[in-house]
Amino acid sequence: MAINLEKGQRQAIDAPKFTVGLGWDSNSSATGEAFDLDASVFIVGANGKILSDNHFVYYNNTKSPDESVIHTGDNLTGAGDGDDEQITVDLSKISPDAVEICFVVTIHQADTRRQNFGQIRNSFIRIIDNINTELVKYELDEDFSIETAVEFGRIYKRNGEWKFEAVGSGMKGGLQDFLTKYN
Repeated sequence: MAINLEKGQRQAIDAPKFTVGLGWDSNSSATGEAFDLDASVFIVGANGKILSDNHFVYYNNTKSPDESVIHTGDNLTGAGDGDDEQITVDLSKISPDAVEICFVVTIHQADTRRQNFGQIRNSFIRIIDNINTELVKYELDEDFSIETAVEFGRIYKRNGEWKFEAVGSGMKGGLQDFLTKYN
């Protein structure tokens, strides 16, 4: 039975290997332009910065150097039910320097297409174990009317234990804002 979290809540993650599923739906009449949302992952050290450029995992860099985080591919439309993009995580392989894994979703070409997360609905992040059982889920219900990038959630290590936190924090500068934050 999955645990449904509210913004800010945390839950221990006991499984060393799991899949992070991210999903969303766009409002069809919003701008007349197609929506293309992209999941990105930042693997962060104790200083709050990514361990290296290769620890920024997304559709053009699908694996972390230690292959502990793997992006399974870019969904260009977000059509259909269920997860729109997935990231597999193997905590047994992750660098000992990693203390946080941040999951961010951005809208591709949001400025030129005049799109923002206020036009997106049914957004969620969930963790599924290796037998496809949903362990935890966070459904974002905020109205991000100016934001073009949202940190859906993060997994962090505290006292040797990995936990998931439902974040739901947006930025209006798109992916660049998160690159600046974690670089």
